[in-house]
Amino acid sequence: MIAVGGQRMEPADLPHDFDFDPRYGYDLEALHKVEAPLPPDDFVAFWQALCRDARAVQPLPVSREIHSPVADLRLFEIEFTSRDSCRIGGWLTLPRSGPVRRGVVVGHGYGGRDGPDLKLPMRDAAAIFPCARGMSRSAHPRVPADANRHVVCGIHDRRSYVLGGCAADTVWCAASALHELVPETMARLDYMGISFGGGIGALALPWDERFASGHLNVPTFGNHPLRLTLPCVGSGEAIRHYHRHCGDVLGVLRYFDAASAARHLHIPMHLAPALFDPAVPPPGQFAICNATAGPRQLFVLQAGHYEHAGKADEDQRLLVSLIAFFQ
Repeated sequence: MIAVGGQRMEPADLPHDFDFDPRYGYDLEALHKVEAPLPPDDFVAFWQALCRDARAVQPLPVSREIHSPVADLRLFEIEFTSRDSCRIGGWLTLPRSGPVRRGVVVGHGYGGRDGPDLKLPMRDAAAIFPCARGMSRSAHPRVPADANRHVVCGIHDRRSYVLGGCAADTVWCAASALHELVPETMARLDYMGISFGGGIGALALPWDERFASGHLNVPTFGNHPLRLTLPCVGSGEAIRHYHRHCGDVLGVLRYFDAASAARHLHIPMHLAPALFDPAVPPPGQFAICNATAGPRQLFVLQAGHYEHAGKADEDQRLLVSLIAFFQ
């Protein structure tokens, strides 16, 4: 018996037709032993400099109220400026009544986003939903929208790799824009990110003291040396293909390892890795969770990036857990 999805249950053998095992031969005990790789000597200095540059950007946010499908929320389209003068699009939600007591920056998965999440686990929050450069409302002429091309954009050099810009777009500059749009959010700021947004959150949060706590759901970019050995159907496979056929990129990837960054993540974190995931291999997810340095609450999912019979119930239990965590 193991703790899965907030309950004690035996992990199900989920039916699938992948030509690889989405558990990768790991049980929960083995997953808890996956470590973060050693980073380059100047890893901290590299990320601190990226964050410092992003914090110096004037976000110049603008907003336009649009129809909200939810009665108790106001909804806005927003734009702001990120690093490299990228103009970033997204959405903002505000409670229709009652004071704003906190802000939350919400990252998205590698499919981008078509709109905001209108069911957040906190009622008193102003929430910003930025789109990373190249995706959705942040279309960019030099950044592909397709996830498999996006994830290798600029990968030949740590200074040009797209993930550094995405950290600015969806975490640091998004926070600055939120503070300007809704100054009350300076009282408390939280982060939530899933998959791509989970990995970017792990990479970006350690260097920005404005964030009080965070949630990472099935986070990617954890333990790249291990990920390069694991087939998947997510963006990691595009990196594996590039590494095999276009050149060794591990030297650059070491600077963008979310598990290495998590060693410096000291704020309280709610973490939701999965036991079974064909898109983001669970060993990489757990490498991030295991390395997190501060207080952490673990909510182990039965599966990520995969529809299964218990998903709706598991999602509801996760929401209840998050409501308690963000109180």
